[in-house]
Amino acid sequence: MKKITGISLLLIVSIMMSCSEQQKQTSKTIQLITLDPGHFHAALVQKSMYDDVDSVVHVYAPGGSDLQLHLDKINGYNARQDKPTRWKEEVYTGPDFFEKMVAEKKGNVVVLSGDNQKKADYILKSLQNGFNVFADKPMAINSSQFEELKQAFDAAGKNKLLLYDIMTERFEITNKLLRELSMEPEIFGALEKGTLADPAVVKTSIHYFYKFVSGNVLTRPEWFFDASQQGEGITDVMTHLVDLVQWECFPEQTIDYAKDIQLDAAKHWTTDLSLNQFKTVTKAAAFPAFLKSSAANDTLLKIFYNGEINYTIKGVHARTTALWDYQAPAGGDNYYALMKGTKARLVIKQGAAEKYKPVLYLEPVDKKLDPTEAFKKIQAKYPGVELMKTATGWQVVTSTYTEGHEEHFARVTQNFLQYLKNKNMPAWEVPNMLAKYFITTSALQLAEKNHL
Repeated sequence: MKKITGISLLLIVSIMMSCSEQQKQTSKTIQLITLDPGHFHAALVQKSMYDDVDSVVHVYAPGGSDLQLHLDKINGYNARQDKPTRWKEEVYTGPDFFEKMVAEKKGNVVVLSGDNQKKADYILKSLQNGFNVFADKPMAINSSQFEELKQAFDAAGKNKLLLYDIMTERFEITNKLLRELSMEPEIFGALEKGTLADPAVVKTSIHYFYKFVSGNVLTRPEWFFDASQQGEGITDVMTHLVDLVQWECFPEQTIDYAKDIQLDAAKHWTTDLSLNQFKTVTKAAAFPAFLKSSAANDTLLKIFYNGEINYTIKGVHARTTALWDYQAPAGGDNYYALMKGTKARLVIKQGAAEKYKPVLYLEPVDKKLDPTEAFKKIQAKYPGVELMKTATGWQVVTSTYTEGHEEHFARVTQNFLQYLKNKNMPAWEVPNMLAKYFITTSALQLAEKNHL
């Protein structure tokens, strides 16, 4: 019998460990596919690693700068010093990339974030071909796409698949605490009904074209400035605001868009972007041909990225407003929220006084109201939050919670993966997604009609 040397033993152990690692890797139950990435949110899904998710991600795309920007971000996450990721991107490019994805079926979850003109079609066809879909907002940017989205949810149900959109704002701490406080009758009372002129719920979001993502100035694709491809503000950013109205005002309640929603008014208007500003954020030399109809004298781009919706949801009057500007005077994206209760108003502000960070305020209707005792329930669930007295009531101090927008993508993804693994997505999620996109796409129709 041949004697096993120390070197041979080491080699055998090394091979066994390698096989064990390969077996562990191939046992991963979820394999991601990134389809035609064009928005940086596709990369943010991979800013973290996840249990049960294969480190090999298959990418199918037509090729070009959008794909390269996506791969550069993934490479950046892999190469960073602090908690580097270990993604390996297997890329296929070509005009038949979608057909190739379907034929090869090298994953079971399609991640979508890119040209919104194509997204509803990608969603529907992916589900029809047996893939789960994890999609960035918006999943529909007009009424015809909303009809496709209804078909997509039907296909998901029929094929026992999951379709879910990426609602990061549910994980922002002030939004979470506003929701919690609104469910405490001793503090908030009951939600007011409001009126068209004086809504009970108000949400306003201001976004900026020039911004930093993962420490670098974001390069936006040229098509991002074409409302027919990206979607107007009233159907894009507005998705988050409408989602928060439902999620905060009617926690875990089903919204039936055919019975519970009434559109009262909607309008949209343009943001003006100079050629120099366009060049800065796209790195392009001039406006592309597909934007010529929106350009004035080839020097100014006028795009319908601002919108406002007034609507009634389960008898409650709400107003949501989405705005775009070029660059923030200070800080980053800006947000304002108001929710009126019979005992108190809940307000989120993000201005200079708040150092451009969202801050939640509790403003009692009765100045004698002392919320401190009832607030202990919130503190038990969110250790470290505090109440600080102000001139108009109380500020909810959240300094121990520091996660930002980019980190929220991991939270949403973890939720999606849990739903996928345990088949336990709440029953209200699908009808409420449909209600959300019904509101935004119907509001666009109304705004266009009013603009004529």
